[in-house]
Parts: sequence; structure tokens; C-alpha cells
Amino acid sequence: MIEHLELFFKSIFIDNMVFAVFLGMCSYLAVSKKVATAVGLGAAVIFVLAITVPLNWLLDQYLLQPGALSWLGPEYADYDLGFLSFIMFIATIATMVQLVEIVVEKFSPSLYNSLGIFLPLIAVNCAILGGSLFMQSREIETFGLALNYGISSGIGWFLAILAIAAIREKIRYSAVPAPLRGLGITFIITGLMGIGFLSFGGMLTGGDEEEAPKTEQAIQIEEKQTETAKELAENTKTID
Repeated sequence: MIEHLELFFKSIFIDNMVFAVFLGMCSYLAVSKKVATAVGLGAAVIFVLAITVPLNWLLDQYLLQPGALSWLGPEYADYDLGFLSFIMFIATIATMVQLVEIVVEKFSPSLYNSLGIFLPLIAVNCAILGGSLFMQSREIETFGLALNYGISSGIGWFLAILAIAAIREKIRYSAVPAPLRGLGITFIITGLMGIGFLSFGGMLTGGDEEEAPKTEQAIQIEEKQTETAKELAENTKTID
């Protein structure tokens, strides 16, 4: 349980897709002018990550890793299909994005029209592919942790685009210098928000580390220091 909670909060705040590794910036900047649109796209990203990361974990465990095909028989144990990782991951992502596009168009035409071209572009959103590649490189051990990582990474991206959209809606009424209007001030705010999220880096330190055992040399140095202190104290008393 602790492992799931640690991964959940770390993926949202510490390893945030936008503020830590700067993935998904195109959609983040282009669809963050209105809160309603940002919420719709953020929810779609959460859904896609929650589905694709666990599915790609299964593909990685039972198809792509060296020896993953051993379940087919001992003659397949030496096969390594790791070179197909990008193709398989992108195919899974494209399928899920197509499903999201159909659902949004069916149940929320207004949101579909407001998202425009950026809804199908989720398929090439580097944050989506990054979630699966980070899952693979960090060697997430179980399907449950992969699902947790997909959801929490999506929530982190959702919070980032929601926060910048809310700020951009309010900043329209502010006296922003002309050269910084638009993307200029957005980049500055994003940088400041990234610095703020970095402050969560010490949230999961795990407490104080145990003291390392002292070596014989360190013990001898401490004894010499103690003897020197005693001699100085005795000399001080003699002088007094």
C-alpha cells in the first residue's frame, strides 16, 4: 500500500510530466486558454494514460522483453522483440485515442469542436508515449503499479494544464507588458510553477538515514580529541 501511495504522489508532484520532464508542452500551451477546454483535454489524457500504460506493461512483460515469449515454449525463450517497443506502444496509444475521439464526439460535440485538432493529436503527445517508456525504463514490477502510474501521471498533467488555464483566464485582465503577452508570460508562469513543484522533491525522503558504523580510525581520532580536550582543561585549571 505504501508503495502505491509513494508512486501516486511522486508521479503527480515530483515527476510531473510537464514541470519535471516538460512532456506534452504543445497541447499544454495551445489548449490552456480556457478552463473548460483544459478540463476536457486533461480528462482525455488521464483516460488514455490509464488505459495505455497498463496495456503496454502487459505487452512489455509477455511479448517485448528478452525471454518474454517463454510462455509459448522453451524454443521461444531466446527471442528478443524489444526493437518493436515503439511500434507496439504507439499502436496501442493510437487505438485508445481513436476510441476517446469517438466517445467525445458522440456525447460532447461542443467539447469535441473546442478541442479541434488537438484531440486526435493526443496520439502523438509525447507525454502519452513518455508514460509507457518511463514505465518500461523504471521497470515497474506489477500490473497494479503500472495502472497507478498511468492514472497518477495523467492527473499530474491534468493539474498542470488546469492551473495554467485558470491563470491565463485571469491574466487577461492584468497589465502584462506588450512584449510578454501571450506565450511569453505563459512560459514565465510555467517556469515559476515548475520551481514550485520542485519543492515537493523532499516530500518522500523516507526519514533520517541510519548512521554508518564508525571505523577504527574514526574511533582513534575521537579518543585523541577527547584526550586533547582533557589536557587543555587541566592546563586551564593549573593556570587559574
